[in-house]
Parts: sequence; structure tokens; C-alpha cells
Amino acid sequence: MDFALSEDEKLIQETAREFAQKKLFPRALEFDAQEKLDLNLIREMGELGLLGITIPERYGGAGMDYLAYALAVEQLAQGCSSHTAVVELHNSLYAGPILTHGTEEQKQKYLPDIAIGRKLGAFALTEPNAGSDAAGLETTARKEGDGYVLNGTKIYATDGNLADFILTFATVDKSKGYKGITCFLVERGTPGFSVGTIEKKMGFKASPTTELHYQDVDVPKENIIGPIGKGFSIALEALDGGRISIGCQALGIAQAAFNLALKYSQERKQFGKFLSQFQAIRFMLADMVTDISAARNLVYKAAYLKSRGKPFLLAASQAKLFASEMATRVTHKAIQVLGGYGYIRDYHVERYYRDARVTELFEGTSEIQRLVIARELLKN
Repeated sequence: MDFALSEDEKLIQETAREFAQKKLFPRALEFDAQEKLDLNLIREMGELGLLGITIPERYGGAGMDYLAYALAVEQLAQGCSSHTAVVELHNSLYAGPILTHGTEEQKQKYLPDIAIGRKLGAFALTEPNAGSDAAGLETTARKEGDGYVLNGTKIYATDGNLADFILTFATVDKSKGYKGITCFLVERGTPGFSVGTIEKKMGFKASPTTELHYQDVDVPKENIIGPIGKGFSIALEALDGGRISIGCQALGIAQAAFNLALKYSQERKQFGKFLSQFQAIRFMLADMVTDISAARNLVYKAAYLKSRGKPFLLAASQAKLFASEMATRVTHKAIQVLGGYGYIRDYHVERYYRDARVTELFEGTSEIQRLVIARELLKN
């Protein structure tokens, strides 16, 4: 496995790093306090090609692979997790199903504006009674004429209140279980579609996490993504790739927290010595950087395999599991290194800690990842 980066990969990595450090990090505390995305910055990310890294050039994207995408997400997450979530959503959960299962007409209509940030996309799967058990969703799709009528409620939809296009999963026949689930693309403004509660969260505060209501929402047959009854497999496929995204996000959060802790340990004196001269601090720093290095190798491996069309499910779950739990450990230790200052918002590490925690939950909890890993191991 060769991790030598191409010139294009180095360019997208540097573009993301510069944007994160110049545009995101200096205002990260502001975004966190106001709990609001800067739509101008999102459009700027689109202009830089960051919202369409994995989208082919013919649909307005950069046409790069998943490793390039992973490199960019890692850098952006060091600036602001909430804005990075838009990049992840567009490149992975939204674009993935359309690229793999959409018609040419759907790709031409629903990808170009997303790739450049002119419009926003969302992914609506989770429901009040269907979280880890995604197959138990209750949103229904009743056939009417050539199209379907959707009724139900979705929760935890990232950017659901801002999105122009929402990939929505509903069942055409509850008696069929997961075989009845179908993927529909709902456009904002469709009668009967509305936004409910916008959640107040521990972290990722600027990223809106929304409740969506569907009351007799008409969806034409042209907006069905993939075959009828194949929505569950489409959703799982998207989540498999999304786990690499979350691994990258967690990796970037941990790296940023470590960087701050290392710098602080070399500047702060106690008992007449720099903190970095105390063995207790040195051991924490050693554990942190080793954890980060291990996670980076797992994440890059998963991205590498997906980029080359090789089986990546096991690698993606391992990467997501380890990187997310690693990020919680590392950010916890970063606060410990900074002591009381680490608990204060101005020093950023408490923000990284809050952001890290949710990476163990979305795109499949750590417990789900362990189930997936064990299932893959025991297949043969």
C-alpha cells in the first residue's frame, strides 16, 4: 500500500489546510457560540472544489478519489467540525447514492450545484424509533399515479433546514421489512415538507441537526434513486463510505487538540520548568501522538481501498471505531495537559473534546462498528 501522495493530492491537502487555518479556525469560537454556519464560507469551499472532491468533473466536481477526500477532511476538521460536516455530507452521504444508483438525468440535475456550493444537500434516514435499527423506519411512501406520497418524520438530519435536496428513505411496504425501503429525493419547497426542531447539542454546534416532517409529500417517479425496495442497501452503502469520513473528522480533531497541547507544554512553566520537561506530561504526549498515528494509518488504508474499488467495509469500520474513540482519548488528555486553561473556551481544546464525542455516535455507533467488524471476521 503506497501512501506517497500525488501532486493533485498534495494540492487538495494544502488547499484544505490553508482554508482551515485562515478561514475556519480564527472564527471557530464564534461559530460555536452563535451555533450557525457561515453560508459564504460554504460557497467559498465550493469554489475551491472542496464540496465536490469525489464528484466527477462532468458533474462539476474535482473528480478525485477517496484518499484525496480523506486528506482534505482531516485538514478541515482542524479548523471547524461543523463546516467540515458540509464537505462530508456533499461528497459522501449525498453524492454517493446518486453517483452509484442515480440515472444520468438525476446526476446532471442534482450534482453540479451541490459540487460548487450553490445549493445544499441532506441525507434523511434516522427516525425517532429507528436509529441503529435503520431497517425499522416508519416513514411511508404510498404509490399514487406515477409517483409516491411520503408521510413520516425524520430526525438528526444534518443541514436539513438549509438543504435544497434531501435524500429521504421511506418504505413502500412495511410488511416487507428492509426490502420495502426506497430512496427518494425530496426538493425543498415541496408542499407538505417542513422543518421541525433544530437540536441543541453538546458539540458540532454550528452544524444544524434537524427534524423533518413529511405530510402527504408528492414525489415524482423521476426522483426515485435506484430501484424500488433497494433503499436500505443504498443507505448502508452510503454509511459504509461515511464511516471513513467520520474517521477522518475524528483524526483531524485529535491532531488539532494534540498540536495545541504540545505547544502549550513547551510554553507553560510550573515549578521552574516547562511542562514538557515533566515525565507525566511527556508520557501523555507520547500516548497521544501514537494514537493519532495508528488512527491515521487505519483511516488512510480504508480510503485507499475504497479509492481502488477493493472491499473496504471491514477497514472502514475499524477506522471509524478506532479513530472516534481515539479522538475522545486524545482530546481528554489535551485538556489535562492544559489543566484549568483546557476547560476554558478560549483555548479551543474543550471545543475539540465536545466535537470529538459525537464521532462515536453518528454513521453507526462504536457498538455497531464492533458488530460489523465481528460479522466480517466470522463470515468464513
